[in-house]
Amino acid sequence: MQDPETGAERFVVVPASYVFFLRSDGAAGTEVLLQLRRGTGYMDDHWAAAAAGHVERGESAAAAAAREAAEEVDLTDVELEFLTSMQRTAHDLPIDERIDFFFAARSWSGEPRIVEPAKCADLRWFPLDALPDPVVPHELTVLEALREGVVPPLTQFGFDR
Repeated sequence: MQDPETGAERFVVVPASYVFFLRSDGAAGTEVLLQLRRGTGYMDDHWAAAAAGHVERGESAAAAAAREAAEEVDLTDVELEFLTSMQRTAHDLPIDERIDFFFAARSWSGEPRIVEPAKCADLRWFPLDALPDPVVPHELTVLEALREGVVPPLTQFGFDR
């Protein structure tokens, strides 16, 4: 996108919403539902939030999270709890500036299932203190904060340079 005043090229920010479904199991503590990505062209063979996707034009981040929950794992009536916003950059991607909205859900209707088998190889519950390897790195940042019990309202990822 071009700045109308200077003519300089502006970067584009891509918004996305993520839902970490959480449940308490007396023996295992808190568990999170993760999907194993496949066939997407991005972070395939990594574990990731069970539901996540881009926020569409005119859609709120919370509405996108609820929509993705229904589309990806067939869960409805999801009670979302805002966790954090993440400003993220990748430097090497054509669209490299991101804003991610992370939500937790502890209540919903339905049983989670794989709705898009071409994009998801597996769907499993994992204890927060025994996550699988590998997890999508920026999502792991939020999961680790959630495990520690302190999720800041704003997180950043990829600004190490």
